[in-house]
Amino acid sequence: MTPTALESVDTRRGPGARVRQALAAGWGAVIGVAPHVLHHVGPLAGAAILAGTGGRFLFFAIGLVAAAPMLWRLKRRFHSWAAPAIAAALFAVAFLVSSVVIGPLISGGESADSAPSVTTTHGHDH
Repeated sequence: MTPTALESVDTRRGPGARVRQALAAGWGAVIGVAPHVLHHVGPLAGAAILAGTGGRFLFFAIGLVAAAPMLWRLKRRFHSWAAPAIAAALFAVAFLVSSVVIGPLISGGESADSAPSVTTTHGHDH
């Protein structure tokens, strides 16, 4: 008796494989949400340091470090640096759009890099 196409796929997995897949899925969720969550850390940790351009570079670097295991897996899977380079470029574009376009739209204000406005009153009697 020959197995059908569905029966030939080995669907039996040991508990170790299931745990690894669950951990990989959890890590994927964390690094997927991390840039958005870290974007909100700025006002809490100091707007001058983290919400400006320096903070954006810092969180971009943190995002790349968090994505490094995925980039290495892509390199091993495709036997080329092209797939990780494309993934890193897509991450950069998504991060840029999120921090430069979507962030200011959501906050309803200007970009975090713009200087605060200063108002002066003239005509005071001293």
